[in-house]
Amino acid sequence: MKAAQVAHGSFANRKRPTALRLCASKVRISVVPPTSSVNTAEVTAILPKGAKIVSTGVAGDRVVVTLDVGGATEIRTFDAHTFKAVGRLRFANEP
Repeated sequence: MKAAQVAHGSFANRKRPTALRLCASKVRISVVPPTSSVNTAEVTAILPKGAKIVSTGVAGDRVVVTLDVGGATEIRTFDAHTFKAVGRLRFANEP
């Protein structure tokens, strides 16, 4: 580096007038992606009497709901787009 550059610093480090900094900080550019139509679904899932939702999650294109039904664990899966039931897994203890 040359001595003149070290003494004065680089152009990027020079102080800019306060008004210029204020104006530059007020400019914002927003880019919004084009909107697309979204299909919505509204479904009411009926649970057995006394059932409690233990947890929910998403796995790929499935919504997974874990239930406690009278002390037994049950997992129900639904299609994430239509919310139609696609599976039920019940757990039971051996006699």
